[in-house]
Amino acid sequence: MTTSITGLQDEPNRHGVGARLASPHSDTRAAQWADKLWAAVRAGDEYSAADVVTDALQAGLEPEAVLLDVIGAVQHRVGLEWAANRMSVAEEHVATAINDRVIATLSPHRPTAGRGRVTVACVDQEWHSLPARLVAETLRLRGWEVDYLGAQVPTAHLIGHVHRTAPAAVCLSSSLPTRLPMAHTAITACQAAGTPVMAGGLAFGVDGRYARLLGVDAWAPEARAAADKLAAGPLLPQPSAAHQTTDDLPHLADQEYTMVAQSRTRLVRDTFQLLEQNFPAMKDYSDGQRERTAEDLAHILDFLAAALYVDSADVFTDFLGWTAEVLTARGVPARSLAPGLDLLEEQLRDFPRARDLIHAGRAALGSCS
Repeated sequence: MTTSITGLQDEPNRHGVGARLASPHSDTRAAQWADKLWAAVRAGDEYSAADVVTDALQAGLEPEAVLLDVIGAVQHRVGLEWAANRMSVAEEHVATAINDRVIATLSPHRPTAGRGRVTVACVDQEWHSLPARLVAETLRLRGWEVDYLGAQVPTAHLIGHVHRTAPAAVCLSSSLPTRLPMAHTAITACQAAGTPVMAGGLAFGVDGRYARLLGVDAWAPEARAAADKLAAGPLLPQPSAAHQTTDDLPHLADQEYTMVAQSRTRLVRDTFQLLEQNFPAMKDYSDGQRERTAEDLAHILDFLAAALYVDSADVFTDFLGWTAEVLTARGVPARSLAPGLDLLEEQLRDFPRARDLIHAGRAALGSCS
């Protein structure tokens, strides 16, 4: 592998990195304004972007539609353009920053009678904050008092905030499935504090399957659905009786997730060294190419560990399928992933679930070629 997939740290895409689930109640009038905002964002013109948002509001588009069907739609397009190699990481960062700043144009008036207080936060180590902000701003527009904590909130700090503010609910956002173990910790801790949790973001699956697996009190596919669920009535927290992780996820008793996660650094190092030994062409790699190859191996292991945690091959195969598409768009054949998988399987010969996941991943790559 000579083209890095490390953009997945920053970019939305279909395997769960900030991808946007469309609302069935989107405003069709927003499309023309989304096109105009896209042109401004693509040009890196923050002033024109702000003008587009202001003009859309003055033309009668509801603030919520501007937020979700204009700004949110444009951000989704940014991710698609990056994945297709039509936008660099730097250009994506500029576009995301502009979208984040123009949201301020939609600041709601203080409600005369608030609905209550809600905390919105990203799971620890989750950097993709814009989906969470879209939820936070939607709730504000609908009259909630919102504490928006932003990206990568450590669970201990989240719980401290919950104890101080006593919100009606915590809305947890995560885009990367690799954050599911941290999400599970945060969900359990909030519920132990007596606060219900609503989860959202593609880390939890397009149908919320991993949210339910981790015991959330509610799941919402997108911002409007989250606001509707909260408006329908108070969420009731799960019973907070003391329990272990294996009570929720009995498959973890085999310790495969723990062993793979704890061995991540060694596995990346050893697999990289074996690649050097088995593929002489790597000796001609530049320092940058070698660094990107090691980073890609680390991502593969992270998604393998996440798949072990929730016992789902889809977490791993979807990631590899998306990675193959990204690499192909950059002129790197999908088969370049296979040698690393082969070497990882050899090192994980004593881990049957991990081997099964690698087999499934190899099959998924075969269908991509």
